Amino acid sequence: MTAVSLPHIVSSVNDIAVAESRNLEPAADDDRGDGPLAGARDAAADLFASISVIRRTARRAARQAWTQQPLPPAQSELLRLAAARPGLTVAEAAQELRLAPNTISTLVGRLTDAGLLNRERSAQDGRTALLTTTDKANRRLAEFRDLRAELAGRALVQLPDRDRQALARAIPALLRLAERMDAS
Repeated sequence: MTAVSLPHIVSSVNDIAVAESRNLEPAADDDRGDGPLAGARDAAADLFASISVIRRTARRAARQAWTQQPLPPAQSELLRLAAARPGLTVAEAAQELRLAPNTISTLVGRLTDAGLLNRERSAQDGRTALLTTTDKANRRLAEFRDLRAELAGRALVQLPDRDRQALARAIPALLRLAERMDAS
């Protein structure tokens, strides 16, 4: 069996070399035959593949350097969401994370048992659970965020100035892209 290389799929850091060996410059729209959207689709695919590699690499580096037991990704995402939106309901969390409400309820139970999440009843109806993070969770989130930032900062200073400047200039555009995607 031979390995098949699928365009725009980067499944590991080792695949970066394959992705970099491709010409990542978008071809002229008239070369694609699909018009401007084809070039945008290709650029989006390359962008998301790159972001995935960065996220996995950052998560792996931070977990290797961190002394605490890491949380599974779904628990971490729920914890970060609850920290950002105190008083969030299970239904809102399920919608935001695009998970089933029963999955969120299971995650809430585990995080509550670990002392990282509080589940309180709504004063309005008494049935709806409102989620808030504990001080322990807030400290944990801050430590992990700071560690990731430190590790990424160490890597950034090793990049040429033009790469650091390009990354800094890209941040507002990436946030606008997220807003447009959310509005769609």
